[in-house]
Amino acid sequence: MAFVLASLLLIGTAGCAKTVQADVVKSDKARITTPAVDKADQATAVEGNNSFAFAMYQALRQTSGNLFYSPYSISQALAMTFAGARGDTATSMAKALYFTLPQERLHPAFNSIDLELGRRGQGAKGKDQQPFKLHVANAIWGQRDFTFLAPFLDILAQHYGAGL
Repeated sequence: MAFVLASLLLIGTAGCAKTVQADVVKSDKARITTPAVDKADQATAVEGNNSFAFAMYQALRQTSGNLFYSPYSISQALAMTFAGARGDTATSMAKALYFTLPQERLHPAFNSIDLELGRRGQGAKGKDQQPFKLHVANAIWGQRDFTFLAPFLDILAQHYGAGL
């Protein structure tokens, strides 16, 4: 569990580093902007994200001082890597991340949640009566010169609007 938490913290802070221009490997498929997701699947994904958030908080709160983390961002970034996991790795990741949906339903559910969060701020008034916009900026990076399978890249493109 300590390894999983350390990995999650590393991934969670990776986006805080200086941006470096790199080659992007991605599918030519477009993001699905109106995913056909059953409300029960979306609720199951949200419930799993909440369970993961509370479990992670229980582990992180043992440290003294202020605590700031984004369990949704961590969960989403690891869902992206989960798209390429199989066998024991997929089983272990699903257990640690509270993913109970099969992959073919999990990724559309994450897409639906992400798109809904993005829409929530459009035209909404914040505390100062000004509209706000939520930008979830998750990314994963692949090893240079490694060949990634097209189905993995398709999932990233269609459900996360991402490449490597």
